[in-house]
Amino acid sequence: MKPAVEPPEQLPYPHARLAWGTVAILMVAYVFSFIDRQILNLLVAPVRRDLDITDTQMSYLLGLSFALFYTVCGIPIGRLADVKSRRGIIAVGIVFWSLMTTGCGMARTYLSFLLFRIGVGVGEATLSPSAYSLIADSFPKETRATAISVYSMGIYIGSGLAFLLGGLIIKFASAHGDVVLPLIGAVRPWQLVFIGLGGVGLVFSLMILAIREPVRHGIGAGVEVPLKQAAAWLMSNRRTVLHHNIGLGMVSFAAYGGAAWIPSFFIRNHGWDAPTTGIVYGAITAVFGSAGIVFGGRLADRMLKAGKVDAGLRVCLYGALFAMPCCAMFPLVDSGTMAAVWLMPAAFGLAMPFGVAPAAIQEIMPNALRSQASAVYLFLVNLIGLGLGPTAVALCTDYLFGNDLAVRYSLALALPAALVVASVLLFTGLPHYRASHERLKTWGLAPSH
Repeated sequence: MKPAVEPPEQLPYPHARLAWGTVAILMVAYVFSFIDRQILNLLVAPVRRDLDITDTQMSYLLGLSFALFYTVCGIPIGRLADVKSRRGIIAVGIVFWSLMTTGCGMARTYLSFLLFRIGVGVGEATLSPSAYSLIADSFPKETRATAISVYSMGIYIGSGLAFLLGGLIIKFASAHGDVVLPLIGAVRPWQLVFIGLGGVGLVFSLMILAIREPVRHGIGAGVEVPLKQAAAWLMSNRRTVLHHNIGLGMVSFAAYGGAAWIPSFFIRNHGWDAPTTGIVYGAITAVFGSAGIVFGGRLADRMLKAGKVDAGLRVCLYGALFAMPCCAMFPLVDSGTMAAVWLMPAAFGLAMPFGVAPAAIQEIMPNALRSQASAVYLFLVNLIGLGLGPTAVALCTDYLFGNDLAVRYSLALALPAALVVASVLLFTGLPHYRASHERLKTWGLAPSH
């Protein structure tokens, strides 16, 4: 490998209007990905009924089937994004996951639905590693956390819209029943929403062509790093990577475990109907989740300007600590209205880490490894969070408590416990993160072997 040291601000960043335009397009792509990913959470009852499956089987559709392939495929895609067109990778990914989403709407059996959900995960694996790298090369480090947080608002806008849309679909179903489509025949309303979302995604994929690839910035820009050396760099920072990634994985465990089963909690424990649940929970997710993630990004940028090089990891810790008591309270209160009130700060705190966490990764990695490091981060965070969170809550409900109405106790047990583990890992990871920040200054100085 050639020495890869360059003045960090040698090349100009794109004009602010162009840079924020890129963020806006990528955020909308993220919105679509999360609608496709999360819409199933409010459709648990009709899908369980039509496919004749248990909560645990349903949890594989909600999380594990998607997460396993999303995470595994993300690593080679991230390596590709460090040297190839990130815009092209994202465009192909949107087309593929949209086709797979349409397939979910045509599924007639549990196995076929499972396979199409795997396909959605493979397609969506193209987005975030490439997007993080694009945004990092479009903004200087002083505003990078805010920019990535704005992109990451797509998580909460998309999830909120998914719940709202799911509620409206169920309301439509109760009034009209099955729908007959040309060439396809009769489909359930829940199938219709997947078919519609897939079609909209295919049209939106053309918008990605409006993104311009920015010049790659920072240490190691433009250098293709052999896989062995990339692995060696990650290993030299393994303490930071593991504390950061597993800590965020446990925050994600709480976030995804809650998102998968909170709608069912309101329906089962408080007697809400699905449309009401979708509107209330969707609004909480969109408003308080978006506010939390942008607040986290702004706070991290302000702390970074004040000289706190570990600002990103500190904000992740603050978010986990803030959300912990709220996640313990909302499942146990007697009133559905009070449960919704407690969910507001819980959503705010859980969202704070998810813009600053990927930004923190960008700050300790050379440019040539940013997408790969982001893919490793997404691998662990989604495997732990999306892969295990929904299933852990379902296993508690099915086997520990043995009662569908006990989903409230499953949430009250699993979510705060995950946040305790996350807080310990993030706190003990702070000195390792600072050490990695210093170590980056030496990257590329050692002679090649």
